[in-house]
Amino acid sequence: MSQMQLAKEIGVSQKAVDYWERDINEPKAGYIVALVRRFDITFDDFFADID
Repeated sequence: MSQMQLAKEIGVSQKAVDYWERDINEPKAGYIVALVRRFDITFDDFFADID
C-alpha cells in the first residue's frame, strides 16, 4: 500500500504518513484509531514496539 492510498483511506495528507514513517511526527489519537481499524489490529499490537 502506498502512503497516498493510506492517507486517503484515513483522511490525512501523504506528507503526514511520510512523517509518521520517518519518526518526525506521531499520529494523533484519532488517526491511531483509524490505523488500528484499517489494519484490523489491536492497540497492543500497534504499540508493541514502544519501549
